[in-house]
Amino acid sequence: MKNYLQKSTSAAPLAVFRIALGLLLFVSLIRFWARGWIHELYIEPKYFFPFYGFEFVTAPGEYIYVLFAICALSALMFSLGLFYRFSSIALFLSFTYIELIDKSTYLNHYYFISMICLLMTFLPAHVYFSADAYRNKSLAANTIPQWCIDSIKLFVCMIYFFAGLAKVNSEWLLEAQPLRIWLPSKNDLPIIGWIFNYTWVAYLFCWVGCLYDLSIPFLLLKRSTRLLAYCAVISFHVLTAILFPIGMFPYIMIATALIFFSADVHKMILVLIASLFGKTKELMFPNNNFKFKPVRQSLLISIFSVFFIIQLLMPFRYMMYPDELFWTEEGYRFSWRVMLMEKAGHAQFTIKDEKGKIAVVDNTEFLTPLQEKMMATQPDMILQYAHILRDHFSNSGWSSPSVYVDSYVVLNGRLGKPLIDPLTDLAKQEDSFDHKAWILPFKNEIKGF
Repeated sequence: MKNYLQKSTSAAPLAVFRIALGLLLFVSLIRFWARGWIHELYIEPKYFFPFYGFEFVTAPGEYIYVLFAICALSALMFSLGLFYRFSSIALFLSFTYIELIDKSTYLNHYYFISMICLLMTFLPAHVYFSADAYRNKSLAANTIPQWCIDSIKLFVCMIYFFAGLAKVNSEWLLEAQPLRIWLPSKNDLPIIGWIFNYTWVAYLFCWVGCLYDLSIPFLLLKRSTRLLAYCAVISFHVLTAILFPIGMFPYIMIATALIFFSADVHKMILVLIASLFGKTKELMFPNNNFKFKPVRQSLLISIFSVFFIIQLLMPFRYMMYPDELFWTEEGYRFSWRVMLMEKAGHAQFTIKDEKGKIAVVDNTEFLTPLQEKMMATQPDMILQYAHILRDHFSNSGWSSPSVYVDSYVVLNGRLGKPLIDPLTDLAKQEDSFDHKAWILPFKNEIKGF
């Protein structure tokens, strides 16, 4: 390990990764703004669903545009390597703050971006082919510690492997769910749409998807299979982008997978970019070797070790809870479980108080359509909404209002079942990491990880 930590490698792959990630995030944020999603998701809602432990993260109203502007500008500066330490920290903080405002918008790839930006704040991605290195020649270096690039590779490998491991379950492999539900709706696509009417296609996609996620890290790591593996990465994510509306994530993963290629490939990319600006000599040929001071490197290794231990444990925290993960969703988020279930639900809330008042809530008066859709199938969001209703009716003059819910949820095409005990007063329940005993049992079994 001591010898490994002393190894150096070309800084080119990390520079290409910095440029690609920053530009894609910049484009993604501008796209988000241009389509009016900032207003729809962060100004229009009356209430929000913060993550447990991050209740202090609140929507800043109209200032959300300032936050998005800071995030977009930070992404552009990050890509250029301009004031890199400041821009990388600003990008991580602003993007993560936006992500934490409301659970309704949670996506696995938002979490991926936050975590990869966190790692990048510690790495010397600005010492090569950057505005900082161009302005400050003493900073410029053509080599960096090898572990800096390997840490990005390790994180990407973990994501793919855990996503594949999560697909090793009876719903995905034996029932082809939820693709058996989703794919037929794509039968209007030009040329290929007709094949999605066949059930065997859903099974084929499920098995290939599982094998792809489990094997692609190892195929990318091995030089002899890397090019073929990268072609598979492009094919897989382009098809995903066509079939499912998940934004910029497929393109981010295509760009991210480039980091597995040799330094020569990345230098060719950088030469091409530099030639467009006529700055090849100034940007491509520094003679310095970047090394962390021993104390700082030891500290960074400790920080990264803790980070990866957490990432290894997070996907398995569901084992601490009883009943079916897909049903309770306790331990579901932040575990790289991608596109594994189709849930739909309906939740009707009834308010009662000590004086005998009764009211049936119209959810549209409090929530946006997206928030209502997400809340109806996720127990922790149901509890948060119950507390929103409790506080609202209490402020409206009701005496110690109780909140009850009749909720029915459909999971992967099954018949609807009650999700929450209708006799439980949710106004008196508190959120925590403990199992929520008021979630009714699934009374079914989905075998797998």
